[in-house]
Amino acid sequence: MRSGVALPRLLLLPAMAALVAACAPTPTVKPPPLPPTLADLMQRPAERALIEGIRYYDEAQYPQAEAQLRKALATGLPDPRDRASAHKLLAFITCTSSRLDDCATEFSAARAADPHFQLSRSEMGHPVWGPVYRRTLAP
Repeated sequence: MRSGVALPRLLLLPAMAALVAACAPTPTVKPPPLPPTLADLMQRPAERALIEGIRYYDEAQYPQAEAQLRKALATGLPDPRDRASAHKLLAFITCTSSRLDDCATEFSAARAADPHFQLSRSEMGHPVWGPVYRRTLAP
């Protein structure tokens, strides 16, 4: 009879341990911070200049685009991909204004900013900057 009473107590121990563990406080996991919004970026001088430079470039206002992109780089863009993007657009601008040495320099600066930088296939096929890119950054 004595062994019949001990068996239920042994089965009760794991259940009690589970209950005690469930009552223990769980560590709080802090969610990752949200990425900055466009409004946040517009408050940062370098990012604002980059956004303005891209806008001018898209509107084919190349002198203004070049000035804003250079301002973005001089002000200190923290993200390497943003720096590479600024240099890429500067390469496009300088290539199409027949400043091919400057174009090559900008492509090299883009790769220095972001070692993974490369043009898309369609960008590489451009008749003006494609050959400069291939000559400058070809493996």
